[in-house]
Amino acid sequence: MFSNIDLPRIRELLEFNQYDPLLFGTSLFLFLFAGFLLIYFVLKSNYKLQLSWLIVFSLFFYYKASGIFVLLIIGTAIVNYLFGMWINKSGEGAMRKISLSLSVIVNIGVLAYFKYANFFITSVNEFGGTAWNSLDIIIPLGISFYTFKSLNYIFDIYYEMMEPEYSFFEFLLFVSFFPNTMSGPIDRARNFLPQLKEPNPITNEVLGRAVLLISMGLIKKYAIADYISLNFVDRVFESSTRFTGVENLLAIYGYTLQIFCDFSGYTDMAIGISLLFGFKLMDNFNYPFKAKSVAEFWRRWHISLSTWLQDYLFKPLQMSFRHMRLLGNALAIMITFVLCGLWHGSTWGFIFWGFLHGFFMSFSLLTKDIKEKLFTITRLKNTRLLGFVQTVITFHLIAFAFVYFRSPSLSYASDMFNQIINYFYPGVFIQFIQGYQGVFILMSLGFFFHFLPDSIEKRAEKLLVRSPLVLKGLILALVIYFVAQVKSADLQPFIYFQF
Repeated sequence: MFSNIDLPRIRELLEFNQYDPLLFGTSLFLFLFAGFLLIYFVLKSNYKLQLSWLIVFSLFFYYKASGIFVLLIIGTAIVNYLFGMWINKSGEGAMRKISLSLSVIVNIGVLAYFKYANFFITSVNEFGGTAWNSLDIIIPLGISFYTFKSLNYIFDIYYEMMEPEYSFFEFLLFVSFFPNTMSGPIDRARNFLPQLKEPNPITNEVLGRAVLLISMGLIKKYAIADYISLNFVDRVFESSTRFTGVENLLAIYGYTLQIFCDFSGYTDMAIGISLLFGFKLMDNFNYPFKAKSVAEFWRRWHISLSTWLQDYLFKPLQMSFRHMRLLGNALAIMITFVLCGLWHGSTWGFIFWGFLHGFFMSFSLLTKDIKEKLFTITRLKNTRLLGFVQTVITFHLIAFAFVYFRSPSLSYASDMFNQIINYFYPGVFIQFIQGYQGVFILMSLGFFFHFLPDSIEKRAEKLLVRSPLVLKGLILALVIYFVAQVKSADLQPFIYFQF
């Protein structure tokens, strides 16, 4: 019976392969996850065994995606578990501040080594005329996400917003929980850890929302983001001067939609998969392109990061600069978003992208009174026309800033804008529609559905909740089948895996 089992093939499937990492939506993930889920529900009579099995699969998932760096995520959990205990026992004196400082130094130090050591060496060489050799460093997948999750735990203990977690294995599960380890959302320890204390019932409502989110995530990532990326966006960004200004502008719009569908698609799947275990992760997106200002955009985009930065970076800076009043707030915003850009990656493009967002919000803050008077005089305040114009302007500020996020260098971004300004050629738009019909249709549908009323998603969720279990399973199976037919044969990692 067992003689026909291909043991070398099974071992190959279970071993790390840098050219075939385990990603949501791949056939290997679906196969392994189905087996894991089956065993998980078989163990439902013993909750501790369920959690243990969830830890095993979470660490295995990270190992399949990042190899030996699974030891780093375990080490991160051990170190921060001990720091949490130390801070809690340190009382209110200087030792408490010392223990917090050490924990921050260790976490940021590890993150800085992997993500910024070579950036520092390159920058010194460029500006100082030195010739230091770059280090042979591979950036572990998701290191920024699980480092910030760990720091959130440390800060909340320090500010007495939560008690330390006394079960190391439950804390390890928080740090390594596979749905959100590599691309978020950056969940709060004080929200996630209490959910581990007892089984959470998986109601029909929870299951309906899980099916909806997983289906939406698969479609966003594999049917929209990957398609427009491979068939148009990447071509323009790789050689922008070969394309007209119209094509460059459409590629910018395309990348703005692509990164949203890619990142929010991952988040949808992460939240949906978590619901299958009864765990609720924080929401990470809320129709960001409907924002009427850049500040509102950040209340809708990557919410787990923006609220993290607000709670643990902006507010302390704001308190430090409170004597400067409005100017101090603007300075705190600038510092926060330059560091936000640096969090995303160690290039000047990311830093400048963060600077632009900080500048947009600071400028808006400093001119708030002038704008309010202008809108009142012109009777535009609180009108639909003003709201529409603000949304259009905000979208273009966000989209143009993303050029620096995507481009390999600042000069390359300048080339794209030069094409748009000097070589626009509006007639090419008709040729684009004819030559890239699939891309045009998907981009149009992507933006169309994004700007539909929020109530439509809620209605779809209600319909799924009311539907029988068999129909839920059939809908998910049909979505998986559809995605399998349209997705690219080439592996397209999630954009935020690099962060």
